[in-house]
Amino acid sequence: MEFGRLITAMVTPFDSEGNIDWSTAEQLMERLIVDQQSDSIVVAGTTGESPTLTHDEKLELFKFAVKQANGRVKIIAGTGSNNTQASIELSQEAEQCGVDGLLLVAPYYNKPSQEGLYLHFKAIAESTKLPVILYNVEGRTGINISVQTTLRLAQLSNVVATKDCANLEQLTAIAAEAPEGFRIYSGDDSAALPALAVGAYGIVSVASHIIGKEMKEMINRYLAGDVAAAAKLHQELYPVFKGLFHCPHPTPNPVPVKHALSLVGLPVGSVRLPLAPITPEEAAFVAALKPIQARI
Repeated sequence: MEFGRLITAMVTPFDSEGNIDWSTAEQLMERLIVDQQSDSIVVAGTTGESPTLTHDEKLELFKFAVKQANGRVKIIAGTGSNNTQASIELSQEAEQCGVDGLLLVAPYYNKPSQEGLYLHFKAIAESTKLPVILYNVEGRTGINISVQTTLRLAQLSNVVATKDCANLEQLTAIAAEAPEGFRIYSGDDSAALPALAVGAYGIVSVASHIIGKEMKEMINRYLAGDVAAAAKLHQELYPVFKGLFHCPHPTPNPVPVKHALSLVGLPVGSVRLPLAPITPEEAAFVAALKPIQARI
């Protein structure tokens, strides 16, 4: 299964009453596919506020995304959680919805051992025929999927990639020993270009909601050997890469990117509690980011 170089972790649009806004979701998907050049889209991941989506809402999103994409991009369902059996059931239902792959976040709060992590992911992967992408984001889950555990999981036939937010040292170690065909995606926009340099294949991005076309160009320039041009684009885009997570202090995703989308003409609503709406200070900071300012 080819998921491409640029994968967007899509926000979930909400209306003024906090329900999924399906009309805006349709517009958003068209933006990501046509304008921002996403190769694949993650639906109901943590950027999509999966912890506060109901089971039925997730299934509705999976079906909607598959229909809307109509084969133009791959749809990856966020089905991971800290409940192995629940993740198995949701993954099997997602498969029935016609999605192309699964994104499985490391089980948060439980703090399992590395053996527990291995057995968790193995049980989910073996319950489905779909390709599986691991998701390592210690800052949110409190647990790191080690290099050794990642490589061990990579031996499973349908564990095909990892989205890893760890440092470049860990990405390098995985890239050095991963089996042929196993792909590494940076989970940190600001590390997209450096990650490519140490062996990553692509990026699972938040910033691509706003600057996906430019990110695709950056990746393509690098792959074509024009490293200087890729570096220049990285430098120009870096304020958005960083600003969408620190505006001007650490701000939980997807609060800033939802506001950024409204600034560029696609209001996707606010966030669900326990995330709080963007503050006036944060909103002003996002609006002042040069690459966003140029699109308002």
